[in-house]
Amino acid sequence: MSADTIPVAVLFFGAILFVMLSMELGFRLGRIVHKRSEDEKESPVSAIAGSILALLAFMLAFSFGIVTNRFDDRKALVREEANAIGTAYLRADFMAEPDRSVTKKLFREYLASRIAAVQSRDIGQVKKVLADSDRIQRQLWDMAVTNAFKDMNSDVAALYIDSLNNVIDIHALRVSVGLQQRIPTSIWIVLCSLTCFGMAAVGYQTGIAGSKRSWARPVLAISFSMVIALIVALDRPQSGHIAVSQQPLINLQNLIASGATGELTNPIN
Repeated sequence: MSADTIPVAVLFFGAILFVMLSMELGFRLGRIVHKRSEDEKESPVSAIAGSILALLAFMLAFSFGIVTNRFDDRKALVREEANAIGTAYLRADFMAEPDRSVTKKLFREYLASRIAAVQSRDIGQVKKVLADSDRIQRQLWDMAVTNAFKDMNSDVAALYIDSLNNVIDIHALRVSVGLQQRIPTSIWIVLCSLTCFGMAAVGYQTGIAGSKRSWARPVLAISFSMVIALIVALDRPQSGHIAVSQQPLINLQNLIASGATGELTNPIN
């Protein structure tokens, strides 16, 4: 089973349990050492625990920076794709009938499929919609090439092909950034390891100090788990918890449906 099939909420509560168990393990070990010998001092352990927690904080910040930068990239690509599709739709007017009408119809289908691909949370449905997008791209490209061969020196045909090529390139970028680029498994392994070591060190420090279990432990576990769950949600755009707005594409779709093609020359925001 892929880790992507595990809901973010399940991972959140699983992280809380993982942190609590790590602290409990460290606490019990600390109590055992405290009862057997008083040579183990709290100060050195405190320094070690602080160092591990600092490394954990660094890795969390590093991972959070990766996913937030990727989130910004996805937002920018939505605007770029809306502008690219709008430009290609307008330049389709350069084509002769009946290819012009067929091309515009395909662009409307393509735009609807792009919006549906992002709004769907079912990865199977997303793959189906992306396959439809690829099919429409091939049809549009074949028609563009056929028209270009009719007049190899046509600057107008070159403009349309350039805009269509831009649409295809941005589609590939959106698929890459949205579905394929993820936080590497090695980073998750380091995060889990540092979390285990850091929380165990906190529990161990409490145990050798002879203190009782503190009510602050669940607060610490929830705090760390919230950050981890946030990173997971940002790393999974298809989860729908933190989604990039598709409003630029929706605005473009409404403009095309209303026939206000003159407004497509302005940036779609």
